[in-house]
Amino acid sequence: MTERESMEYDVVIVGAGPAGLATAIRLKQLAAQKDQEISVCVLEKGAEVGAHILSGAVMDPGALTELIPDWKEKGAPLDTPVTEDKFLFLTETGQRETPQWLLPPCFHNVGNYVISLGQVTRWLGEQAEALEVEVFPGFAAAEVLYGEKGEVIGVATGDMGVGRDGEQTPHYQPGMALLGRYTIFAEGARGQLGRELIAKYQLDKGRDPQSYGIGIKELWEIDPAKSKPGLVVHTAGWPLDSDTYGGSFLYHLKDNLVAVGMVVGLDYANPWLSPFEEFQRYKTHPAIRGTFEGGKRIAYGARAITAGGLLSLPKLVFPGGALVGCEAGFLNASRIKGSHAAIKSGMMAAEAAFDALTAQRNHDELSAYPAAFEQSWLHAELNKARNFKQWFKKGRTMGTLMTGIEQWLLRGNIPWTIHRDKPDHANLKPADQCVKIDYPKPDGKLTFDRLSSVFISNTNHEENQPIHLTLKDTSVPVQVNLTKYAGPEQRYCPAGVYEFIKDDDGQDKLQINAQNCVHCKTCDIKDPTQNIVWVTPQGGEGPVYTNM
Repeated sequence: MTERESMEYDVVIVGAGPAGLATAIRLKQLAAQKDQEISVCVLEKGAEVGAHILSGAVMDPGALTELIPDWKEKGAPLDTPVTEDKFLFLTETGQRETPQWLLPPCFHNVGNYVISLGQVTRWLGEQAEALEVEVFPGFAAAEVLYGEKGEVIGVATGDMGVGRDGEQTPHYQPGMALLGRYTIFAEGARGQLGRELIAKYQLDKGRDPQSYGIGIKELWEIDPAKSKPGLVVHTAGWPLDSDTYGGSFLYHLKDNLVAVGMVVGLDYANPWLSPFEEFQRYKTHPAIRGTFEGGKRIAYGARAITAGGLLSLPKLVFPGGALVGCEAGFLNASRIKGSHAAIKSGMMAAEAAFDALTAQRNHDELSAYPAAFEQSWLHAELNKARNFKQWFKKGRTMGTLMTGIEQWLLRGNIPWTIHRDKPDHANLKPADQCVKIDYPKPDGKLTFDRLSSVFISNTNHEENQPIHLTLKDTSVPVQVNLTKYAGPEQRYCPAGVYEFIKDDDGQDKLQINAQNCVHCKTCDIKDPTQNIVWVTPQGGEGPVYTNM
């Protein structure tokens, strides 16, 4: 073992997304207000701030206004206000639009903004650096560091220059230890270190199992005559069957850009289903395809989202640190929004950490953070939507009906609570019990294959490094996943990472094309045997999203 160099800070933050950067900004704001010195650093595994950020996105600016009241004057890239909402139920060839008066409040977006969350995140990074936060892009936190009493004392970045065989190459550089009086984890959905912390401290004890979706998105440049900046369209129904949770979005930005995507709940049962192919089919619907005909696809990406809501939130704190943003699961699935919740959670964690630091505390539990959350507007918002995902577990008809009753008729004042007891991966059925789905071949104009899609995600990994998609048992993919579930990893991965091939003896084997990985984490979540474990590759690798 090479001895690591170390750096010490008051607060170490893992992840430069909206939650992590909001935490850093709020800490520095409080320090300035109280004329105190607080050292804060943010580690970001992407090559630059925003490189791994992908979201729809329609943003509620409420939390941002709390954090930075003069964000407009400071040039925040929220410049496309929502002008119109549409919600369509699709059949294979038809559509039915929900009247505006029937839309529950959670689907009203006037007052919000159509944004690129990547651009907003880059802008937040600039605000953090202006406050003298030390932001380190290209450095992936790969290990949690613990003290003698089991408390978190910081993190270590991954070693660089290790070959695929595990041996050091001539470019080897050991990782660095970042030590903090408190460490805040903001890795996003299914973060590697957050997953470890939740298990170690049993933070999910007594909570419903977390629930996830995979979001697949493309950015298109369309015919200017078809551009309607501020138009927000959501759809449910085709191409997904009525038992599969999911929906699609189509958001018009400025400059003739349209963001289009689909979210598929990772609790789906049929192993033949491919979220990527379902999304490609969606674009061929008569109500949708006209937007894109004559246009050009310019970006692609995918990301898991944490969608279990209030009932799946783990305990937010542990000795020495806290979870914020999608690391914990603050996204409001009923509103299809999480960035405002991420910012608010980061602010509350920062305020608790600041008070602890000024009281000369170290490495204890920031209990003021969950206490503040329980009294916040964010808790009230998530409480109103607490049953949303649970009803959709019972099918689209029941989910739509009960969401209407709870959100429209009762206005979120719900006298009952519905619980879940099954994690997403446990819902997959054996392949011989399900209908096989035959997907049409891509036409290269409106629909595309995985490899051409990964190409425009700007994904890159050094090939001579340990594979970051690890298997607990190398025999399981063929003996269980392929035999029982027809190899679902070939279909749920949106980047062509997994494929079953024949070896020299004609036997099946799983090939892992780790260089294609867009870091969506779907494999870590959906693998029916929980045999695949996603760990961070070398810092700075993966996709480089620009306007996603």
